[in-house]
Amino acid sequence: MNYKEDNKYLEIVDDILSNDEFKSLKNYKHHGINRYDHCINVSYASYKHAIKHKYKTYKEVTRAAILHDFFLINNQEISIIKRISVLFTHPRTALETSRKYFKLTKLEENIILTHMFPLGIRIPKYKESWLVCWIDDVLSIKERILSIFKKN
Repeated sequence: MNYKEDNKYLEIVDDILSNDEFKSLKNYKHHGINRYDHCINVSYASYKHAIKHKYKTYKEVTRAAILHDFFLINNQEISIIKRISVLFTHPRTALETSRKYFKLTKLEENIILTHMFPLGIRIPKYKESWLVCWIDDVLSIKERILSIFKKN
């Protein structure tokens, strides 16, 4: 099922998807696609896993996953040195940006802040944080590979 046809999913993230700053992520290239689509991909896969495995926290997982890369830095417009720095610092920036627009739980904050482990030094505290970290890694690789094949 496509996320656009999943009303239960859309109900959970509707306020995020309608936020103008979040929508601006469509303008940022990320893993060969745009950051908006990447965030949705990670969120929807995390949501589906959490539902399948009966996580009582599936709404928090879904919301944190969609916000995990909610930072407004265009990697295409900064130096390679700055890009490397952003790789390590963007979870904190995404958390700060998310807090600016949405009320977050401690679980959601941990998911966003630790999604880059082991590149980020913060170790996930919760199974939900590990889940989003893993799904983000898998989908980032998949998106990058698919973008390379689309170019050829």
